Amino acid sequence: MRPDLMPDTGTQLRLYRQMRRARHFDERGWVLYRQGRLGVFPPFGGMEASQVGTAAALSADDWLFPTYRDTGAALTLGLPIARTLAYWRTSPHGWAMPENLKVLPFYIPIATQYPQAVGAALAEKRKGTRNVAMAYIGDGGSSEGDFHEALNFAGALNAPCVFILQNNGWAISVPTRSQTRATDLSRRAEGYGLPGVRVDGNDVLATWHVTAQAVERARNGEGPTLIETVTYRVKPHTVADDPSRYRTEEEGAPWREKDPVTRLRAHLLRTGVLNEEGEAALLAEVAAEFEEALREADTYPDPAPAEILDHVFAEPTPQLRRQREELLAEVEA
Repeated sequence: MRPDLMPDTGTQLRLYRQMRRARHFDERGWVLYRQGRLGVFPPFGGMEASQVGTAAALSADDWLFPTYRDTGAALTLGLPIARTLAYWRTSPHGWAMPENLKVLPFYIPIATQYPQAVGAALAEKRKGTRNVAMAYIGDGGSSEGDFHEALNFAGALNAPCVFILQNNGWAISVPTRSQTRATDLSRRAEGYGLPGVRVDGNDVLATWHVTAQAVERARNGEGPTLIETVTYRVKPHTVADDPSRYRTEEEGAPWREKDPVTRLRAHLLRTGVLNEEGEAALLAEVAAEFEEALREADTYPDPAPAEILDHVFAEPTPQLRRQREELLAEVEA
């Protein structure tokens, strides 16, 4: 252990709280899906350190470009739970992000968010701010052309961008070893003149440390960084997936023993930063926050069919207006 690299105790507790919030959302998401109260949802349990440790290094003025699995990262930056639940219910109340938060809707296409994040970072640079953009991708996404184009784009123009590559071992049912012979994906940064960092993605303190350094580099005009967080997708690809068709329980067993939440809890209890009573109070607060948000989400009215067109552009195009009229005519008929 390097005590000189450890965040202060306040930051450690903040990271633990965010990891518990993320874990609670993930676990309750499974229950709500089975009750028919949530749509198909990509679980991220076991990856909390990778998501919380990276997103917690940002400020509310920074940009976050999440994949569909990065609910934990979005919650960490400040996306309200009720709105997140609405998103995974395919409700219009979750389609538009809060105006005071620079979080993009969860990306379903693979890797398209990387070059878009570079664009946002360059816009901030042009405006003279110190704000940065952070974009997420999985190990499978690093095989997409957008990944390489974005790194080259960011490096050439010195964009204040931090690229997070969550190597969780799987691209749906395809293991990383079948995608590439590379064993250290962070080294792909070298080809574009960027620093690349590989970190234990189940260690939230290490993940936060290297990400905070990368964010500070970007703020100071020193350019982009690629961070590979090495973790594991212990859960299925989505709640509708059956991972037993392509992997065994034994494969994930070593990773379940490295559970990031349990790992940080043990450290906090051992060092006296947290005690049993304090943790019980924290867990009660997290559960109460979620249930209050769920009650709020349950009050949102069912969407009207034409609402699917409302958040495509700030001002509807003539084509959208025509499509809306056609859709309304169909509904009335």
